[in-house]
Amino acid sequence: MQKAPAQQLVDHLFRHESGKMVAVLTRIFGMHNLEMAEDVVQEAFLKAIQVWKFGMPPNPAAWLMQTARNKAIDIVRREGYARRYSAEVAEQLTAETENTVMQFFSDHEISDSQLRLVFACCHPSLKQEDQVALTLKTVSGFGVAEIARALLTNEAAIQKRLYRAKQQIKENNIYVEIPAGPALYERLETVYTVLYLLFNEGYNSIKAEELIRKDLCMEAMRLCKLLSENKAGAKPSTYALLALMCLQASRFDSRIDENNSIILLQHQDRTKWNQQLIQMGYCYLNQSSKGDYLSVYHIESAIAAEHCLAATFSQTNWQHMLHLYNILLGIKPTPVVMLNRAVILSTCGQTEKAIMEILAITGIEALLQTQYIYSAVLGDMYLTLKDYGNAKSMLALSARLTNSTAEKNLLGKKLKIVEQLL
Repeated sequence: MQKAPAQQLVDHLFRHESGKMVAVLTRIFGMHNLEMAEDVVQEAFLKAIQVWKFGMPPNPAAWLMQTARNKAIDIVRREGYARRYSAEVAEQLTAETENTVMQFFSDHEISDSQLRLVFACCHPSLKQEDQVALTLKTVSGFGVAEIARALLTNEAAIQKRLYRAKQQIKENNIYVEIPAGPALYERLETVYTVLYLLFNEGYNSIKAEELIRKDLCMEAMRLCKLLSENKAGAKPSTYALLALMCLQASRFDSRIDENNSIILLQHQDRTKWNQQLIQMGYCYLNQSSKGDYLSVYHIESAIAAEHCLAATFSQTNWQHMLHLYNILLGIKPTPVVMLNRAVILSTCGQTEKAIMEILAITGIEALLQTQYIYSAVLGDMYLTLKDYGNAKSMLALSARLTNSTAEKNLLGKKLKIVEQLL
């Protein structure tokens, strides 16, 4: 059943606005009152569902912000004592309740509050796995299923992480702040991980009917740009990550056709690639070179740039691409990097070696049974070698594992080709 227009808009705005609202309210109430802030935001969205079915306001996002602000003012007045609130704003709230609360809903304060909340969620007293889950949930409005997909685990594990993180927040003095000195660098790596996962979930979404979720990618890019514009976050790795996002996002319009079918890289119309985003990516990549530290984001953005520099798929410098993946593998020896490097090997004409390297990945048996991409890649490689029996079994396995309709359709077309060749 299709959702009503009001419900669809509320769902859309929850992704775009809930993180901003929670960030502002957390600065007002303090990190120890994170659940109170989330409750206020939830109430604003529930009220929107009830009210908007009779007619939507001219500016729905502003309506939500105002509703949350009014609720915050009511709570501050009702509670009447400062110790419940953020140490930073307690004195201000006591002296001038309404004006101060309104101040925290200004555009500048909203942006500042979100960045502060990202760093607060990445506090070192929390386990890193809990930091990532909490940030995706609180700042970006991820659902539990989305977080589980992004972190390659199950929903029960994510629920446990979120509960554990909130308990830690209550038991420790965690402030909504951007740290300074060594504490800043300690948290930056986790912040990068969160933004990277957020972008990746949008680029290859868990949702069955939506392969690309541009809203998630744009949110990751917005937060990363916000980080780059803050003195604390203006670091080479930040620019490298932002370059990667721009270069990957430039290909959005060429990845899916009008029938929501996937267009593979070798068949994409490169005239549809967004040249403005590509140039922005190059610019940020140049900025990232001002330093002596080579992060995984430097290498991944260089790989993305290599694709954008090639006029056609066949003109891609695959040997240089393989060199970059060799460097990346040395820094980040994960199954996904090994898989992607194997794809480049196959493109360079070493398909048999590529298959052997995939099958040698630690835990490949479990990955093949749970992550569709491994069997999908192997299916393509077996097809290249005209090993149609293995190609069919791998492609069929992949089709069973993926939730994406677009991916199922693509795999289905490949299976028909294989069956005709058997």
